[in-house]
Amino acid sequence: MILTLTLEILNTQKMSRLIRKITIGKDYKIDAMHYSVGQDVYGGHTICDIIEEDDKYSIYIKKNKDVLPWKDFNKNMAISIEYNLEY
Repeated sequence: MILTLTLEILNTQKMSRLIRKITIGKDYKIDAMHYSVGQDVYGGHTICDIIEEDDKYSIYIKKNKDVLPWKDFNKNMAISIEYNLEY
């Protein structure tokens, strides 16, 4: 049980690092919003994770040791994903 839980946590951590950038909007160059891991946002916070879930993408931000959910985008929107090639 403990080994299974540990492997599940490690897989989740590894999978959360796969998305490097998400772009929201129909026109990638003109009208879209771009969010990248490491980008400074919202009063000194930094985007730390972009996670794909069953029905949405979630962006998490970090300041000091605090990690907070920041934005969710449902999968019905026009979305472009860039994956991290260093995993």
